[in-house]
This record gives sequence, C-alpha cells and structure tokens, in this order.
Amino acid sequence: MNSLHLADGYKVDHRNQYPKGTEMVYSNWTPRKSRIPQIDKVVFFGLQYFIKEYLQKDFDQNFFDRPKAEVVNEYRRRIGAYLGPDAVSYEHIAALHELGYLPVEIKALPEGTKVPLRTAMFTIKNTLPEFFWLTNFLETILSCIIWLPCTSATISHQYRSILGRYAGITGGDAGFVPFQAHDFSFRGMAGLEAAMMSGAAHLLNFSGTDTIPAIDFLEKYYGANAEQELIGASVPATEHSVMCMGTELNEIGTFKRLINEVYPKGIVSIVSDTWDFWKVITEYMPALRELIMNREGKVVIRPDSGDPVKIICGDPDAQPGSPEYKGAVACLYEVFGGTVTDKGYKQLDEHIGLIYGDSITLERCEEICRRLETKGFASTNVVFGIGSYTYQYVTRDTFGFAMKATYGEVNGEGREIFKDPKTDDGTKKSARGLLQLCVNEAGELVMIDRASYEQEEQSELKTVYRNGLLIRETNLAQIRKQLG
Repeated sequence: MNSLHLADGYKVDHRNQYPKGTEMVYSNWTPRKSRIPQIDKVVFFGLQYFIKEYLQKDFDQNFFDRPKAEVVNEYRRRIGAYLGPDAVSYEHIAALHELGYLPVEIKALPEGTKVPLRTAMFTIKNTLPEFFWLTNFLETILSCIIWLPCTSATISHQYRSILGRYAGITGGDAGFVPFQAHDFSFRGMAGLEAAMMSGAAHLLNFSGTDTIPAIDFLEKYYGANAEQELIGASVPATEHSVMCMGTELNEIGTFKRLINEVYPKGIVSIVSDTWDFWKVITEYMPALRELIMNREGKVVIRPDSGDPVKIICGDPDAQPGSPEYKGAVACLYEVFGGTVTDKGYKQLDEHIGLIYGDSITLERCEEICRRLETKGFASTNVVFGIGSYTYQYVTRDTFGFAMKATYGEVNGEGREIFKDPKTDDGTKKSARGLLQLCVNEAGELVMIDRASYEQEEQSELKTVYRNGLLIRETNLAQIRKQLG
C-alpha cells in the first residue's frame, strides 16, 4: 500500500489550509489522562518499532523505492475518487519522492521511561520548510501504532508493581515475580501486529509468555538475543482437547501419564477443570501426591473457569469446610504442605503450583493477593495468565493519548499553538510553544512549555530520528533497566 495513504482523509489538504508562508510545524505525543485508577505515569514504548517498520521500511518499499509516476498516479487515483477529481494538488507528493527521505526530526525520552500524565514522550517537526505539512500528516499512522504498546507496557508494569509489593509483604521469592504474570493474550488481540506489540510490552516487565512472535519482535526491532538473554519463556502445558481425548473416566490416568511418562521431570502445567476441578484437587492430587513429590520438577494445576478470586482464595459463602470454601491454594497446601516464609506466610511445596489464566484483571489480581495475605499465604503461590481481557479491552483514550501541534513558524515568525476548549473538562487543554523536559530535584520529570530554542535543545528529549536515519537506538536490556 502506498505509504501516503496511511492517513485520515481530513489530513489530505491541510497543506493548503495552513497560512501562506508556513515553514514549520512542531508537535508532541502526550498521555493526557488515565482511566485506570492509581496510574499517574505511563510507560513509553514502541517508537523504535514505528521508526524502523514505518518511517524507514514501509516508506522505502512502498513509496521512495517505487517509480515516482507510479506512486503519484496511485495517490491521485485514490484521492481523486475520494474527494473528487482535482480537489487537491499533487506536486508536494512528487517533491517528497524526489527528496528521497522523510524530512522530519523526532526527539524522544528513552523508551521504558515512566512518563507523568500531561508530559510529552516525544516531539516531531519538519526539517525543511516546504514540507511543513508532513509533521501532522504522520499523526494518524503514528497514533495508530504507538498508543497500544505504551498502554500494554503501562498495564503490565502495574501488574508487576502489585505482584512485587505483595511478594515483599508476604515474603515470597522476588525472583519468581517476573514469571508470575504470563501473557495469554495472543488469540484475543486485534490482529498479529497488535499481539506482537502488546506481547513485547508485556515482556518489558515479565518473562512469561505464550506469544512467541513477541520474542521475534524484540529480537528484530529492539536488539534482543534469545541466545544471550532471557526474553520470554514458557513450559509444556495441556489444553482441554488433550484431557478430553484421555476420557473423563480416565482423567486421573491422563494426569499420571503426563507427569510420569511424558514429562518425568521439569515443569508441566495441566488444565484441571475440564470436568470437576474440586475432584481433581481433593481426590486426584492426594492419590498422586507421592508420585508428584518424588518427581524432579513442578506440576502446575490450572483452573480455567469460574470466579478466579473464589477459586483461588475460597468462597466465604460456600459450605464451611468444603473445598470451595477453602479455595485451591489452601486445599493444595493441605495435600502437599510447604514452607513458611520469613514473613510468616505459607508457601506451597516446590513440587506443586497453581496458575489461573481466565478473566484476570488488575482489580482481581490485587484482590487475590490481598485475600491470600489475609489467609496467611504468600502471594507467590499463584501465577496469573494475563489475556486479551486485560490487553485488548483498552483504547487510545485509556491514557488519553494525543499528538498535538504546539508551535509553528510562518514567514520566519514563531507562533505558539494551543487549544483550551471551554466545553472540555481540561483534558484537551494543550501545552503551547516549544517544550523542554527536565528532571527536578526530586528526580521527577517535569515539562516546561513556551521554552526558548536554547531550552528546547537542553531537554531530556533527544534526537532519535532525523531525515530518514535512526540516530539513537535502544535495546530490550536498556528498556528493562530504564523501567526498573
């Protein structure tokens, strides 16, 4: 697809709508609000992918490397049918092709930075006056691509914060936390690209994933190397078809075959609610206890339906003393025992584990950890499968992302650009002028608008792309370190 088609229709003729003599448009990308309580900083991630895949690869293959007449005629045909014959002129498209690169500069914070709301993550401007129109023409595809990895990285970091906090409270193994949230979202995402971007964002904070293409994504676009570092990992795991094929009458036989013959050592995860989860917990597990305890590795039990809070922690409305009342963690502890952490909380024996991978949310994750603490269990007794319910039930408005122009120049004269709608609640009020990001005495990022060129040059925003070239490149290890 012609790269110049990757824009909203209303962008097409903005070139003629700007004042005569416009020479520069300077815009920024900013998260303006949070619709998720407790989140006041948003993780910056995805720009390097956008630059490599779209500003470089896509524009080279689908625009600059094709014959000029071909791409111009293609654009003329599309826009002519869209807005009407000769509704707009096309010489600027030919001029861009003749130039051979995108004359824009992007200055950005390091990816992995936790950026306060209403603070710019990056700025973009044109570098040649005749291409002033290009800055905001790129807004559509830029916004389309970047809001999702930023959003998923922020949400996965929130999971990491919850799990890290409760591991500290209950004395759980901090080294287990990176494996305590496992990405199960691939099948529910809005296409392969969304799954890769979101899955990669998950891996900034965790090491567990079933989204294999996210690992390829980080190797291709973010300098990761699976032979030299742990990018993402998983374990052998069953699905319901496996259990069903073994038949309901012989379900315990399937368990025994899996843990004794197919996987005699290592970790194996077995879905356990195909028929009767509580039967598995109260009958099969005691019957298989000796086999599991003598095995080199861990058997992970996976419930996959019902209310995860009640299944894991127990249902206070159930019959007292029943498995449903006790919850899966307590029942497994009764069978297999375990240890007590230095904070006084029970931890399941290393040969047995539990993962829940259905309908987990931030709120449920927090509630499960809180209830486990109340019942005297370490939070690290359970792994959470994080699916598309978390990573797909979001939009660009989850963190109010927007790219807005704040400065321009017309005939050499600088003009501050800003919006402040009286009918708005303040969310859409923009900064004005050039921007400078600084680190204050408390180590927090602060943004100063109406900055001078000298101040803008001293900003924490550094040039990462200019005139077709990636100037400053980062990698997964650096981003993880930046995120902390």
